[in-house]
Amino acid sequence: MSSYTHSVDGVDVLAHPSKYYDKDVRRFSYSRTRATYYRRRNIWDNEKQDASQSQRRRGSNDDRPTQARRFLVDVEETEKAILSQEDTNGDFQITIEDAGPKVLQVPTAGSGGFQRFEIRGTYMLSNLLQEIALAKEMGRKSVVIDEARLNENPVNRLSRMIKTSFWDGLVRRIDANGIEIICADPKNTKGDANPRVYVPHDDIPAFDYYSKISRERPHLKLEVVKLPEVITPQYVRNINSKFGILSLAANVSYDENKNCVYDPITFAVPGGRFNEMYGWDSYFESLGLLVDGRVELAKGMVEHFIYEIKHYGKILNANRSYYLTRSQPPFLTDMVLRVYQCLPSEDEKSNLLWLRRAMGAAIHEYHNVWTSKPRLDEETGLSCYHPTGIGMPPETESTHFDHLLEPYANALGVSIEEYKDLYNNRQISEPELDAYFVHDRAVRESGHDTTYRLEKRCADLATVDLNCLLYKYEVDIAETITELFSGSLELDDGTVWKAETWKKRAEERKRSMDKYMWNDDVGMYFDYDVRLKERITYESVTTSWALWAGCATEEQALKIAKNICTKFEVIGGLVSGTEESRGEITLSRPNRQWDYPFGWAPHQMLAWKGLYKYGFVDVSRRLAYRWLYTITKSFVDFNGVVPEKFDVVKLTHRVKVEYGNVGTDFKMVPREGFGWMNASYQVGLTYITNHMKRALGALTPPDVFFARANWSTDSTPSHTPSVTPPEPPVFTVDTKSLLRSASQADNDKLRKTGGDPKDSIVNYELHSISESASNVPATIYEENTKESK
Repeated sequence: MSSYTHSVDGVDVLAHPSKYYDKDVRRFSYSRTRATYYRRRNIWDNEKQDASQSQRRRGSNDDRPTQARRFLVDVEETEKAILSQEDTNGDFQITIEDAGPKVLQVPTAGSGGFQRFEIRGTYMLSNLLQEIALAKEMGRKSVVIDEARLNENPVNRLSRMIKTSFWDGLVRRIDANGIEIICADPKNTKGDANPRVYVPHDDIPAFDYYSKISRERPHLKLEVVKLPEVITPQYVRNINSKFGILSLAANVSYDENKNCVYDPITFAVPGGRFNEMYGWDSYFESLGLLVDGRVELAKGMVEHFIYEIKHYGKILNANRSYYLTRSQPPFLTDMVLRVYQCLPSEDEKSNLLWLRRAMGAAIHEYHNVWTSKPRLDEETGLSCYHPTGIGMPPETESTHFDHLLEPYANALGVSIEEYKDLYNNRQISEPELDAYFVHDRAVRESGHDTTYRLEKRCADLATVDLNCLLYKYEVDIAETITELFSGSLELDDGTVWKAETWKKRAEERKRSMDKYMWNDDVGMYFDYDVRLKERITYESVTTSWALWAGCATEEQALKIAKNICTKFEVIGGLVSGTEESRGEITLSRPNRQWDYPFGWAPHQMLAWKGLYKYGFVDVSRRLAYRWLYTITKSFVDFNGVVPEKFDVVKLTHRVKVEYGNVGTDFKMVPREGFGWMNASYQVGLTYITNHMKRALGALTPPDVFFARANWSTDSTPSHTPSVTPPEPPVFTVDTKSLLRSASQADNDKLRKTGGDPKDSIVNYELHSISESASNVPATIYEENTKESK
């Protein structure tokens, strides 16, 4: 990073755009913007200049000054220049796929606009485009932009944007001002588009609040619907053509006149077309929010889950009407405990009351959703994903199931659309389709939609992931009762729970998982088919969830860790499953987004935590670095993009798979990233060391960094849980060795001597690289791009 942290007018150069470009805070008092001069001399409009001269390397005329460099930018002209010259594919982004010269001459503020400086490379040019767009939104026509804002270390820039901008871009609130935004559903391709709010039958304050909005704002055409006391699958099917948002929790109070004050609680959405509060997304988002100090937002999302369990019977897939029969992977106990640990300690009594209420909701969900029919298999004691919806999932694209329905429609002599209506309205019966959609909905409830691991059999599978989560519930509840409630927890309904009960439940589930799921020869947990009574052979990275949940013995953990390294670790992080398990991909058997070669934030984050918990610190950090590099590389090369998922084998977000990729469709400046990807970045940075962060900021490819740092290169853990190093392996030598050519034997000897980490070769090299990166990032990043390719 540059040492210049404040501009000459006293404003932090990395301040939020609302402050940085505020006309009342920053002075834009330069007397001559010289727009005509700028147009005349700008590289994009200077046809007479020789190309080689116009793109020359920096010379004496633009040497680095003694003070921070600042640019005097005409917003409209510069936007036109950069897009015309550099955005060769017309997507309003500057990326490595654009074929422009990647050089733009911009007037300097110190010269009053008479001298120019060349801004070079994809990264700085895309940052310039983003800053221009932000200034334009603030109504600025001419601005001064500090160079430090354009060449900011990408790790710092991305982390800063997530913390100060992306989270805010994902926040929603179902109130009078936000209801139009939250009711908009990009997945609604069938029903009418008028906003609609569904309210539980006994939530009178919510019904009155939204009814008042409907009356006072008739232009919204808001319809408020009270749900029946018993919400059946048949009811949900009947409203599938009437898409609507489901009300969530609010702070309800009464003023001195006994008038209800209804204050909806905020929450975060994943982003893109997912414009509602999701189940397991919210858990991972909360981890990132807590890292960034957004405790109240994370706590509010727990409140929404408590509300959903109370009024809808479960934590929903998401708060849309078509999700009323479907849940998602349960993470509530861990989410509650994470939030509880961050609450202000001075109000411990209130905190414990909140914890008691939240754990009570989790216990209710555990019993009524996950350990009861149809999700519980009584023979094994294990649980399956098995929602109760009827018909085709209405949130899918209109043509999503056409290939499946076509033979049935042809057999009846009707069109596919006619067949959909007949089938959804139960005017025809087709047992094969009924079974298919039970499994399809179960896949969606699992969160892993879709994968060949679960296809056409999900409702019959006691999955490793679900049963690890339920084991974690049992352990969390037992430990919470023991440590915080003196061994006994009394709920609001008078039920009293003892810690020993939950310890026994955890032990029983552990025995069942070992009996039905564990393959000692392979060293992994596998899903178990409760109908066929056999263990499936698909190798999934979800076996690592056993480490996160803590249900593996140390012997099992070592085997799982070795498999993580040998079967699932690739250049960009952890892949969802093995290529062999996925099988051959053909035109008739396309790729699935939760299979090889794709990597997802939840799998990474749970694996980091699990490996770290069992003592595999080096492996945990190594995997974190790989994933963070994948995100950072894409952020630098593609105009700040932070997508939903990655191909972690090819290190790209350009994926050819069902549903495409969310978070990539924006113009000029990214607004929100993607929820759990944002979280994985902020959480991942807490796992890696400072010298790893410097390497990441310089875009040092993972294998290059590991080789320099003397990390294990044989893709196996370098230690067992009983021998846990406090820090990852470091290539430590005396500083003098940097000045001489030492033999390999000498280096091996020096490594064993230990020493100050800042004297190590890797730290010395990475410090130099990071200093260069902060000063002239475009050059470094372009070179690393070529190297990685």
